[in-house]
Amino acid sequence: MNTKSIMIVGVGGQGTLLSSRLLGSVLTAEGHDVKVSEVHGMSQRGGSVVTYVKYGEEVCSPIIEKGEADYILSFEQLEAARWLPFLKKGGKLIVNTQKIDPMPVVIGTAEYPQGVIEAIAATGTDVTSIDALPLAVEAGSSKAVNVVLMGVLAAKTDIAYDVWVEAVKATVPPKFLELNLKAFELGYNFK
Repeated sequence: MNTKSIMIVGVGGQGTLLSSRLLGSVLTAEGHDVKVSEVHGMSQRGGSVVTYVKYGEEVCSPIIEKGEADYILSFEQLEAARWLPFLKKGGKLIVNTQKIDPMPVVIGTAEYPQGVIEAIAATGTDVTSIDALPLAVEAGSSKAVNVVLMGVLAAKTDIAYDVWVEAVKATVPPKFLELNLKAFELGYNFK
């Protein structure tokens, strides 16, 4: 099997790190060599956060170069635009429609761009956009957006649903397991 690459991008505090642990657990369970690298910006101040995940028969480095990612899972619209050059031709972008104002917008020196997802789609990119927040709330917590998004990603892979569910069980603390399983299922069944 060729090496495959997945990037998880977002803003600090969105749960990208739990998502990368979940993804790593799934890929390891499938018997892949997995390398993960987490890059933190000013994550505690709402800065950009990216996780590189590479997997295959033998992986030497987790770093993903421009034009190399098979999937980009973006927790926020501007982060999708920022990291889009890393998506390979024919790759898939999954983007949460949530908008988190970057510092220039917060302090009033800029406006949040409109039509970000539409502009990305106009490039011919395979985009799945989802407002994951209502599904997370339906599952029981607004904090489950990350697991909803992992469900959307899972549905686009060739990895069995049960493998993903077992990884959720192994990754999420027991007191939050039921709501995260529901969040995952809602994302997985998103059309």
